[in-house]
Amino acid sequence: MTDRLADRHALITGGGSGVGAVIARTLADAGASVTILGRRIDALQDVARSSDRIHPVVADVTDESALAGAFAEATAARGAPSIVVANAGAAQSTPLHRMEMADWQAMLAVNLTGVFGTFRVALPSMRAAVHGRLIAIASTAGLKGYPYVAHYCAAKHGVVGLVRALALETARTGITVNAICPGFTETPLLERSIDNIIEKTGKSRPEAEAALTANNPQGRLIQPSEIADTVLWLCGTGAASVTGQAISISGGET
Repeated sequence: MTDRLADRHALITGGGSGVGAVIARTLADAGASVTILGRRIDALQDVARSSDRIHPVVADVTDESALAGAFAEATAARGAPSIVVANAGAAQSTPLHRMEMADWQAMLAVNLTGVFGTFRVALPSMRAAVHGRLIAIASTAGLKGYPYVAHYCAAKHGVVGLVRALALETARTGITVNAICPGFTETPLLERSIDNIIEKTGKSRPEAEAALTANNPQGRLIQPSEIADTVLWLCGTGAASVTGQAISISGGET
């Protein structure tokens, strides 16, 4: 454990599992007080048990009033967050001609509008402090297209556009705004994608996994710790001039 983020308050959405949980533990190990948001209190509590610096708050990022309330609760308890990581997300695989409007709207609601809402509620206190780090966990699907996930790609492309625009709006305020764009990452969410491939194509598990790792020139899945370490770097003074970027963590995937 270090104190490089001592006296900092970090808030992470989707902090109850996968990448969000690893980011929470990484920032807590660096000395930050960490608030994790999510919809399931049991999952949040499991993560919080790993460090007395991690504090759970239940909230759905697609619920504007619940999100504002969660920020107010976290701020009252630990001060205004100076680091906010919009990590909450969901994925679903459906060819466009079979996609229902509800499928489209659901993917945009959590993956794009949830980032907008998270950043919007975080901005006033960061502007007042003349300092802040806004980080969105996007995807390589925000940089290129993939078949059968048009709604997910559209949402993640939207996140990258949001980050680039907001970075220009905040360039002289001491706030940086960046997106991290991982390739296929070894998480429970990816496990569900693998199960979906198996169900729809009849592939074996090794074949389904190979289809995903084939996109990475290094031939492997991204580890959540690699994403968390990038978040940690963006929170440091050495990244003060890094803003408006979509940082690909993908083994060279283009």
